Amino acid sequence: MAVNAIPVDQRVIDIDSRRFASIEKALVELITNSDDSYARLEAAGVAVSGQLLVQYERHRRGALLAVTDHAQGMSFAAACAILSYGGAHSPLAQGTGGGRGYFGRGLKQAIFGLGYGWLETIHDGRLSRIELFRAENGGYLYDDGGQDRAVTERDRERLGIAGNGTRVAIIIESSQVRIAQFSALTESLANNIYLRDVLGRRHLEMAHLRDGVEIERSGRIRFEEPPSLLLLGPDLPGEFHCDGQTFAFSLTLKRALDAQLVLRGDERTSGLLVLSGTAALDCQLFDYENQVGTEYLFGTVRCPALSEQLGQGVAVISDERAGLNLKTPLVAAFARAVSQLIAPFVMAEQEKLRHLERATTSGRTAHMIEHLLQRMSQAAIHDFGIVAPASATTGPSGTDVRPAALRFSTPFYYRQPNHSFHVRLLIDPQQLAADAVLQVDASLSDGLSIDPPPAPVPLQALRDKPCVEWTVSGQSAAGHGEIVVRAGNYLAWCEIVIAEHASTHAHHYPAGQYHAAARRPSRDHGEAMFTGYEFRYLGEDQDRAVYSPEERKILINTAAPTVQLYVDGHGNFRDSARLLLAELFMDVIAEELARWKLGRSGLAEDVAAFHDAKREIIRRYGSDIHLSFMRG
Repeated sequence: MAVNAIPVDQRVIDIDSRRFASIEKALVELITNSDDSYARLEAAGVAVSGQLLVQYERHRRGALLAVTDHAQGMSFAAACAILSYGGAHSPLAQGTGGGRGYFGRGLKQAIFGLGYGWLETIHDGRLSRIELFRAENGGYLYDDGGQDRAVTERDRERLGIAGNGTRVAIIIESSQVRIAQFSALTESLANNIYLRDVLGRRHLEMAHLRDGVEIERSGRIRFEEPPSLLLLGPDLPGEFHCDGQTFAFSLTLKRALDAQLVLRGDERTSGLLVLSGTAALDCQLFDYENQVGTEYLFGTVRCPALSEQLGQGVAVISDERAGLNLKTPLVAAFARAVSQLIAPFVMAEQEKLRHLERATTSGRTAHMIEHLLQRMSQAAIHDFGIVAPASATTGPSGTDVRPAALRFSTPFYYRQPNHSFHVRLLIDPQQLAADAVLQVDASLSDGLSIDPPPAPVPLQALRDKPCVEWTVSGQSAAGHGEIVVRAGNYLAWCEIVIAEHASTHAHHYPAGQYHAAARRPSRDHGEAMFTGYEFRYLGEDQDRAVYSPEERKILINTAAPTVQLYVDGHGNFRDSARLLLAELFMDVIAEELARWKLGRSGLAEDVAAFHDAKREIIRRYGSDIHLSFMRG
């Protein structure tokens, strides 16, 4: 066995992996890597199938994700070389490929951001396998097996690769990753802006697995463009100038007829998709981004110079690699030229909306409010760490930021048959009664064994070792089970899956990670802080609206003169006043979040700090809240 550390500062991988704690982001990287490999074959005059298969096996606490292509494959030396880290090692920087993705870092981010995994690649009759995992001390490691070997027919059948090709498999075990349903993941791939162009030239399918057996297949995944009217193009020529050079681009602009477009995120359908070579670099509307009048506009703009300049070291992409860097002169000149072409059509849309705003539409307001409150409740959990709703007896200072009293070292054990492994339960004795007894229940399929057998464990018996460990092994693939531990009001559980080709290495989190994670509560914990709103008479001397912690509702004061201006006789907001409504909700939500934030830092009585915190929250979320009402 040849086990080595990933050759880079471990802190860099930590930061990058947190950015990648998403199945969708990982798939973008793996799929675009395969597309690049196909493109290199095409450039050499080789006919390709363009086939890509995503396999997804969803479990309750984790999942298996695999992407297989039939492209170049890699030699053993090339497979090891890709573990070098950073843009200097990417095909773009070396002049051997186009610019896209995460420029030499994405494969490692995709695997470590979700958990751990391995790649198997066939090239010229040789099979290489490399496993990526974490050590006990938190280091990022890989095992290349020391060498490749001759591929067998059994290998080809298992991988589904007849010639050359690569399969990357990832075990998703991070509790911070949302385990999507198969249908939802399929839809998100079809709409993802970074895959939209790829789906037009490659044959991508998704397979749904259960216990390693395919039970469902999506068919070819494509982006379905909404019915529309062509405004510019298709591929209208344009140009821009920078540093004495002239660069060309082409533009297609459309207006959706009836469909409501998605205005932000990776599944955005409004805006101009910026393409350069094989890379999708961004999706936006430049000078008119987030402006009224753009809600129904979409299209593409193609500019080969962006990737070419990126390969020469120009900062075309932002530091966070989250889109175009508009501060770079080249990109700024490009944005101005595109904005000038689309400006007349944005102005025409804005003129239409000025007349439409006088009308009202039944049901729009309630839908907008529901969407807003749901989003801000998520922000309370994700961004502020509020893991319990506000109430009459619970305040910010009472928020529990300690690690969970009971927690497994990982919620998802995905292991090989006939290889014993340890299941470890971590305990915080300070949160449990001194005489507490841990009640252990295990539900295991035939062929799974556990030692010692599940039995009650008195907390006092643990003494100075606040953990319980079991040794588990499975005789055959498709074994599965659960272990549930209870003590008082606390509960922890994990899932076990035995699979034939799982990693031979146990996957470990670094020491102390759980305490750090506890300060950032898991995203699947917590309760909605803002559950609804209600009209209520609060008195003429009260505020326009207040937050009720007992009910977790925003109460709108029907006696407030300004509220009466934009509420009709049935107690409904007029659609024509939705911007005033956005300001009212923003004020109440910002005040409550500011109270929680300051309460946890011991500054609850500091008036100046409260106003500063409120202003910061408004700056952070105000635009999104107003836009959610504007586009209703």
